[in-house]
Amino acid sequence: MTNTQLTTGINHVAIMTEDLDRFVAFYTGVFGAEVVFTGTNPHFRHAILRVGGVSVLHPLQRPDRRHGRASAAVLDRGHLDHVALDVPTRAAFDELRARLVARGASDGAITDLGPKISFWFTDPDGMTGEVDWVHEPSLAGFHDPVPVAAVG
Repeated sequence: MTNTQLTTGINHVAIMTEDLDRFVAFYTGVFGAEVVFTGTNPHFRHAILRVGGVSVLHPLQRPDRRHGRASAAVLDRGHLDHVALDVPTRAAFDELRARLVARGASDGAITDLGPKISFWFTDPDGMTGEVDWVHEPSLAGFHDPVPVAAVG
């Protein structure tokens, strides 16, 4: 692929919360967000809330997380966990994965989440990011992450 833009926008924003139920009630009640997944594992509780198209909020509640409640201090809020970029095709997903692996910014491991697959990367400032390809726009079948493959 050429050096054209490979992303179509933000897929999701992962946000730490001190009260998942309160967070979900606010975004569904005020914005009409649709709950497409909720889950609990040994590390945290979380939900996937569709806010338009395939864009979602991904709130996570973890009792020992100091950023469960955002700070009001501008430029020191500490509430965001990561941002995921959306790609339109599997070819764009594979191209970005290859580029990031080549730069040493990703191990290339792919995760299956049901209606989408993803992989993680680290930018030059140390921020963790994610790239997502949604192959099922209805977002039906969301589940906890399942490892699929790694660059070998």
